[in-house]
Amino acid sequence: MVKELYQSADWKKEKHVPVIEVLEKDINKGVKLEVSVGKEIKHPNTSAHHIVWVEVYFLPEGSKFPYQIGRYGFLAHGASTDGPDTSSVYTEPIIQLTFKTSKGGKVFATSYCNIHGLWENSIEI
Repeated sequence: MVKELYQSADWKKEKHVPVIEVLEKDINKGVKLEVSVGKEIKHPNTSAHHIVWVEVYFLPEGSKFPYQIGRYGFLAHGASTDGPDTSSVYTEPIIQLTFKTSKGGKVFATSYCNIHGLWENSIEI
């Protein structure tokens, strides 16, 4: 049932889909990724419409369950004590992370928009 709540699309045409990019893949240094939301079509990231969090998982080849690599919250959306969109501080939903693995597998990223719900994407590494 939970899987039915996640939406997916081509990130070049849909601003809510997390984009996963491999920045480096080295057996000694690990896998360095960048995960962003709104790469091709910018997400508004206002008080009323923003990305709340991104989660990243890795499913090694041959494994039954994935490992959660991280959960990243985006907490500044322009709100202040003066009201919505009155601050000059806005968080952009872009993160970089590195993890080590001795196996290939699949990286999954999920994002949550406060208006449009849950989104997912994945890539093989």
